[in-house]
Amino acid sequence: MAKPVAIITGGGKRIGAAISTAFLEMGWHVIIHVNNSLQEAQQLVDDFEQKAGSKSSAEIIQADFQEDQQLKRFIMEVKTSKKVIEANGICALIHNASFYKPKDIEDISLDDLRLMNRIHIEVPFLLTQALMPQLKSVKGSVIGIVDTSLGRSWTGLSHYTSSKAGLRQLMMNFAGELAPEIRVNCVAPGAVLAADWEVPHYASIIEKVPLGREGQPEDIAKAILFLINSPHLSGQVITVDGGWSLNE
Repeated sequence: MAKPVAIITGGGKRIGAAISTAFLEMGWHVIIHVNNSLQEAQQLVDDFEQKAGSKSSAEIIQADFQEDQQLKRFIMEVKTSKKVIEANGICALIHNASFYKPKDIEDISLDDLRLMNRIHIEVPFLLTQALMPQLKSVKGSVIGIVDTSLGRSWTGLSHYTSSKAGLRQLMMNFAGELAPEIRVNCVAPGAVLAADWEVPHYASIIEKVPLGREGQPEDIAKAILFLINSPHLSGQVITVDGGWSLNE
């Protein structure tokens, strides 16, 4: 039997790597999108094969989603993938690609805003739109990785948090418009893997987490697998933050 297919954008490192690994461990064929993390993605696949003792079912596609032509090429490579054709579609599309760097409001440029909206709103929209036939044919799932900032003010991140709020709303619209053939949900990670600029105050954030620890990438992957395996869930946001939002 053909293996079900999952696509993970930004799937080569950090949370994306944990998601890719989780699908590989389920025996799926995983299309791992990367931009600058080609080496990390290949190491992920090599490590999995060494652990599993067999050849994995994975392909890595490198594309810079800031470029229209590279996004179009990525979509075409997915559509013509032998594994996608064999499976008669795509069972899971995970919009994980993301990045951010804090900036004071007065320093945020139009290019900064456009870049955040490009990666967090435009690309998920265009990918989902282009792959709708492949998702519908197998009643697939789409999951957007959002965050816990909705309704809060995070200093220096207005360009990032507003675009993530846009992704959340986009996923909610998709959940309504693409039903019943495609289920659409979100996962909102809390404090997971501090970025370099977060390190000075990261410990104080963890002190506020009721479960007493930071989240692990595997915690996010498990939430995604729960949604994939829950056929009556759509239009939901699962917050994976150890209870952090209770104290905000």
